Amino acid sequence: MKISLESNILLHSLHIREDKKHYIVEQPQTGEYFEMPRVCIEAINRINSGDPLKRVEEELIASYPKEEIDLIDFIEQLIKLGLVKEVDGEVIILNKKNSAPTGFMWVSSQFANILFNRFTIPIFFLLLLFNIIMFIKSPQLLPVYSDLFIFDAMVFNTLLYALIILIMLVFHECGHILAIRAHGLPANVQLSNRLFLIVAETDLTHAWKLPTKSRNLLFLAGMFIDQLILSLTLTLKLTNLSQNLIIDGILSLIILDLFIKTIYQCCIYMKTDLYYVLENVTSCYNLMENGKKKMSKWIPFISEDKHTTTFEGEEKIVKIYSVFYFISVGLTMIIIFFFFLPQLYYMLLTTVPHLTEPLNNPYFWDAIVIVGQTILFLVLLIYSIRKSKKSIE
Repeated sequence: MKISLESNILLHSLHIREDKKHYIVEQPQTGEYFEMPRVCIEAINRINSGDPLKRVEEELIASYPKEEIDLIDFIEQLIKLGLVKEVDGEVIILNKKNSAPTGFMWVSSQFANILFNRFTIPIFFLLLLFNIIMFIKSPQLLPVYSDLFIFDAMVFNTLLYALIILIMLVFHECGHILAIRAHGLPANVQLSNRLFLIVAETDLTHAWKLPTKSRNLLFLAGMFIDQLILSLTLTLKLTNLSQNLIIDGILSLIILDLFIKTIYQCCIYMKTDLYYVLENVTSCYNLMENGKKKMSKWIPFISEDKHTTTFEGEEKIVKIYSVFYFISVGLTMIIIFFFFLPQLYYMLLTTVPHLTEPLNNPYFWDAIVIVGQTILFLVLLIYSIRKSKKSIE
């Protein structure tokens, strides 16, 4: 299909909303959202008005002398994005399915609004401050790697920890779901991965319908639930309930899990909840990609995304993000060296000697499961590293 400045272009019905710096364009048929600068929006509006493309290009060149205007190239990009309906009367077949979330509409918006409203973010920061003060005033509440080991049998410890992680994950995602339902919008939950870990993610695509300030609450909703549960758990640890060894051990496991997850959220070299807040506040919606593009000039093993563009005025933000990118890698190292590796070492130190026990000894099978679990962990780690290298290539 050949496009010229004499072509007649018909676009799909698009929803355009002004954001902090640029504009958000929604394609309702596919449920996709795109960020575009003012010059692109003006071009779209002129095309929709039926103005001749040649005149549109000439006037845009005159109005935006610093911009590189190529209307034919722009229209070709719009076709790739699925925003063009017809070219010279020829219908453009849209192969994309609507991937926007449609779930959880049964959750009452009125109910969700009780928990997530304009007071939620201030309460979130108060909870965060309360938890920090609790750790400072009562250092014995700080988690240590040995909190994982409640029982003598390592299998029971890992199963209990896995159950707590799952329950906390469900509560976390419920926070995101309730937050977006408070605005009457749908959401879906899908599985993804971070490093070698399988995680659940709530699809908040429809958050782009909301103003910038309202989106922050959606991204912080899961952490709000985490901090709420953490504050309750810390309080319970200081009551008589902690005198029961099993209950005290479970409370310590919850604190351990939420403490690690809070640090994890600060690891903005991954697309965590705090990363999305950072993107939203700065309005740099390709912050990670632009950051990697900048860092790849000095660090060869960081892959460069050649399809991303840093808009005018974003260079300083990208530089600052690059610094915090490496700081957050350091936070991951803290989690690994102070929690994961000591836990792994202690489990192997405790269980491997039992491999010499007879088959009818339960500790022999405990050792088999833990060693097998460790091997599986290492296989997943190697697979994750190899997959990352392939994606870089």
